[in-house]
Amino acid sequence: MATVAEIKEMSEDAREAYHRAAEARVKTFDYAPPAPGPRPKQSMRLASGDHIKVNVQVVREGGENNLHYHVHSDTTWMVLKGRARFYGPGDVLLGEFGALQGIFMPGGARYWFEKVGDEPLEILQMVGFEKGPGAERRINVDAHKDWMTDNARLVDYGAA
Repeated sequence: MATVAEIKEMSEDAREAYHRAAEARVKTFDYAPPAPGPRPKQSMRLASGDHIKVNVQVVREGGENNLHYHVHSDTTWMVLKGRARFYGPGDVLLGEFGALQGIFMPGGARYWFEKVGDEPLEILQMVGFEKGPGAERRINVDAHKDWMTDNARLVDYGAA
């Protein structure tokens, strides 16, 4: 990704090539909830780029996660359908959210969340991240849930 100063210094042809290369990476997407699977939580990638990933998680009964945090990334969560409760350390309630409500979690902030009620939770996850070593790393503070054991990315334990 070029800086504004670098773009200003480009020749007209180089600037046009820069724009065309970026425009070739434009993506469109559709979302439909996945059919229920064997796990209580499913994740569907909608789009991704050099510094962002956009997912929808569908959380069913038992799909809550554990207290954890991320390094080198900030995450915004927005409920699409259902209700979610987000908690911090000591199970302190950070907020309960319904459709079109959400929460911003800066990198390093410890949290966990659960669905509320009988309806499955559909929640949009937008992750902005730095590239490089350790990017998007998830650090578990509390023990992971049984459903998480088969995912190597979810079982990293580090300093709280």
